[in-house]
Amino acid sequence: MASSSSLLLPFFLIIFSCFIALSSSRKSLTNHPPPTILPKSGLRLSLQHVDSGKNLTKIQKIQRGITRGFHRLNRLGAVAVLAVSSVPDDTNNIKAPTHGGSGEFLMDLAIGNPLVKYSAILDTGSDLIWTQCKPCSECFHQPTPIFDPKKSSSYSKIGCSSGLCEALTRSSCNQEEGACEYMYTYGDYSSTRGVLAMETFTFGGENSVSGIGFGCGDENEGDGFSQGSGVVGLGRGPLSLITQLKETKFSYCLTSIDDTEASSSLFIGSLASDIVNKSNRRLEGEVTKTISLLRNPSRPSFYYLDLQGITVGSKRLSMEKSMFELAEDGTGGMIIDSGTTITYLEEVVFNTLKKEFSSRMSLPVDESGSTGLDLCYTLPYEAKNIAVPKLVFHFKGADLELPGENYMVEDPSTGVLCLAMGKSNGMSIFGNFQQQNFNVVHDLEKDKVSFIPTECGKL
Repeated sequence: MASSSSLLLPFFLIIFSCFIALSSSRKSLTNHPPPTILPKSGLRLSLQHVDSGKNLTKIQKIQRGITRGFHRLNRLGAVAVLAVSSVPDDTNNIKAPTHGGSGEFLMDLAIGNPLVKYSAILDTGSDLIWTQCKPCSECFHQPTPIFDPKKSSSYSKIGCSSGLCEALTRSSCNQEEGACEYMYTYGDYSSTRGVLAMETFTFGGENSVSGIGFGCGDENEGDGFSQGSGVVGLGRGPLSLITQLKETKFSYCLTSIDDTEASSSLFIGSLASDIVNKSNRRLEGEVTKTISLLRNPSRPSFYYLDLQGITVGSKRLSMEKSMFELAEDGTGGMIIDSGTTITYLEEVVFNTLKKEFSSRMSLPVDESGSTGLDLCYTLPYEAKNIAVPKLVFHFKGADLELPGENYMVEDPSTGVLCLAMGKSNGMSIFGNFQQQNFNVVHDLEKDKVSFIPTECGKL
């Protein structure tokens, strides 16, 4: 009997050791359980403009923003057209849609345990949350240390059968590790490639949320991310931060582009719609405008506005409705975007607006092209309080009249006054310059966006 027991002992040790080895190998993989939730009161985060702290004039900041957004705009417009002709068996056509690239605002957060702090680009034009990870085969320079997943006790790779892995436009399964690998491309020709993983993220220095799916990028390229150390996507898809947190509202309140003292803010959860009333910073006499959002199956991450017309001065532009519409083939339409500086309109629409605008201005047109903007006027010497035509965007649900400082910009060094808008093809974009000093509330449950006139710098 003793002999039988001694023979069984090594057998159980072998079984036990195999179980331990199996458990430890599986510890690095997960099928993504739901993340822990944020405080009921919601979350507030400071946003920093990528050019803040630099000795730049207002128009110089706009010019830099236009340069950053140039490839983004052209690429998004081209893809919207190309996607229509793409068919499943045609390998010569573009298969993977691109997402918004670059960005204009940074948010501070931390990842892992122990915490590694970094700044990421806020992007409402994409979904994926990602940062650069060691070991890097190709990484751009970033201002903070690159995240090393081996040093984090809360890091785990996401398995190939995870819903987040299936939500990726381009992914593959590392059969050896059973881990989901991703490839994510952006409108400005930048891209990130790596492993989809799960981590604990800390927001505002004290609000830690575990179980957030993110891209651990070890092969990242392009000019679009050098101002930050990754991206936080706030789009409408399953990979975005808002969706993963299971929140239905978020908002951002952007200060004037030339405000060097106050910071802009991002609000997630109940604070998104409550903060203005709680802080009593609504602009006196102004009314909230709530607008319906559209969905585009071809571009599911984007927030589309239902633009129906534009008024310049007292005249509503005479335009075919199709000029503003999101077409059945997924082209056209207008998105609202935090990562594009100025508003871009379809070329025909912009040219009509430009002609009407000029007919109502008493100033001579500046033809020098020195600013990079399409429409500028020469200012008289020591000019003050120049009258400009009012500008109203007619959306489904509300008419949004912009304050003059949200569409006109002065360059004192050259003595010009410019319309901060441009022309595009394939898609229109409502940019962040036009959103200054509005708390822009995205309600994902009701598919609406609200513009609340707000002193954003005093929230």
